[in-house]
Amino acid sequence: MTRMVLKLLAASIVVVFASVALGQQQSIAPAQSPAAMVRPAAPSSGSAAIAAPAGFSPTATPAESAAPLKPAAPTLRELSPWSMFLSADILVKAVMVGLAFASLLTWTVFIAKMIELSLVRRGLRAALGNISDARSLAEAQFALGAQHSVLSALLAAAMREARLSAGISSDAGIRERAASSFAEIARAEARRIRLGMGLLATIGATSPFVGLFGTVWGIMNSFIGISKSQTTNLAVVAPGIAEALLATAFGLAAAIPAVIIYNHFARVTKSYLELVSRASGAAGRLLSRDLDRSHGAVRSRAAE
Repeated sequence: MTRMVLKLLAASIVVVFASVALGQQQSIAPAQSPAAMVRPAAPSSGSAAIAAPAGFSPTATPAESAAPLKPAAPTLRELSPWSMFLSADILVKAVMVGLAFASLLTWTVFIAKMIELSLVRRGLRAALGNISDARSLAEAQFALGAQHSVLSALLAAAMREARLSAGISSDAGIRERAASSFAEIARAEARRIRLGMGLLATIGATSPFVGLFGTVWGIMNSFIGISKSQTTNLAVVAPGIAEALLATAFGLAAAIPAVIIYNHFARVTKSYLELVSRASGAAGRLLSRDLDRSHGAVRSRAAE
């Protein structure tokens, strides 16, 4: 049964190709009218007959004799990307321009985020190294100096909570409130560092479909042109289809880099947020050390 289906399928494919080839031959073959065909000269009644030149018909009209024997060949068009863009439909042009602008946004975000992530990661690593030997929050802030990073905000939040909680004997409450402040600072830093990644995700997800819309519109216009010209000659059909497919190429050119860059930034951002978590832990340890030291001083004074 499977062999019979395959044989029938192969026979149908051969019939389709034969019909297409026959249609192309008929469209290329010159159309000759019966009136333009060469007719035999009538025998003259005189003794001497003048030989008619080849291809001359005494009954042919001037319009018939001046008609070309072969149809004019289709004009060849240059199929470079720029020429295809210029000759495309206005909607297809708008799609390609929009996709080119989306690709420009992708590379702009890539350059800006690369510089930003490189600077903040390097600065936070240096700040963590500077406070590694600090024994208190005051020493840590002195070690940082004028350096601005998320660690500076964490240390400032810890010192503010310790100052506002002066006179409270519950260290657990102070640590809990400080941990809540640290979590808010970490979430705000995560939102800030992920700025622009949503645009990359949108471009990577929608660009192929936008390009496909331009392709469908261009191919629809090509089929309309085919029906008007009443020919299936590839020299006439190919330019319109190539212009339509160019929109898909633009969509892929915008989507592929956006997806790759988004995945790269997702990994780099995760690494940076791990550094932020380390900074939060360092600030919490310094706060706890200060609290224990202050309670130890109070106990020593009470013992005296």
